Amino acid sequence: MAHLLVVEDDPQLRGALVRALRDRGHAVATAPSGMAGLDAAVTSRPDLVVLDLGLPDVDGAQVLRMLRAVSDVPVIVATARDDEPEMVAVLEQGADDYIVKPFGAAQLDARVKAVLRRLGVSETEEPLCVGGLRVDPAARDVTLDGAPIDLTPREFDLLAHLARRPGQVVSRRELLAEVWQQPLGGADKTVDVHLSWLRRKLGETAQHPRYLHTVRTVGVKLTPPNEPPPDEPPPDDPGAPGATD
Repeated sequence: MAHLLVVEDDPQLRGALVRALRDRGHAVATAPSGMAGLDAAVTSRPDLVVLDLGLPDVDGAQVLRMLRAVSDVPVIVATARDDEPEMVAVLEQGADDYIVKPFGAAQLDARVKAVLRRLGVSETEEPLCVGGLRVDPAARDVTLDGAPIDLTPREFDLLAHLARRPGQVVSRRELLAEVWQQPLGGADKTVDVHLSWLRRKLGETAQHPRYLHTVRTVGVKLTPPNEPPPDEPPPDDPGAPGATD
């Protein structure tokens, strides 16, 4: 599995690309603008960036130049522009490949794999372990203390996203954008319902969490059971003033 970043401003096309690439086994993050894409590429360090040129804030060619100043991440330019001089220009500026819209998902996937293979980037993501919880993105399976957990595809994507950032608070807005592909926001209830289902399958509740801890007004984070839950006071010290038997 490769970690891909899709920088595309068209929400319908962005969603279609994400679904197609995830169906082919990739982990996919997105950005709707040039500067957001540049920030995501630098901070999250994906294996490859799929970059549109016609972005609303900064032209994709300029984003490519800025990215090349700070990173050697592989870049496939995906755009409706089919002008040969422009193709040559972006390739000379550091793009690793150029694909013209419209294109099929199979073609993009083949180009992603070809670029990664040529550059020697591994496509296999190691299993993610948080305490006794083991999430295997390549096999798309989950075990808890060695016992298999049966999850729906959406539940798996939600858990895997949190497992890639253990101990970090992830906002509902980010989960809606990255797991549900709703970058402009959506119903927080959707996230809460899926978290409730996940908790049930992990053998915990919101009132008595082990792995999934809600941080009030902020979001949720995945932590091993031996870590103290966020936003909750530690147990009373029997020797502390005011403690009761």
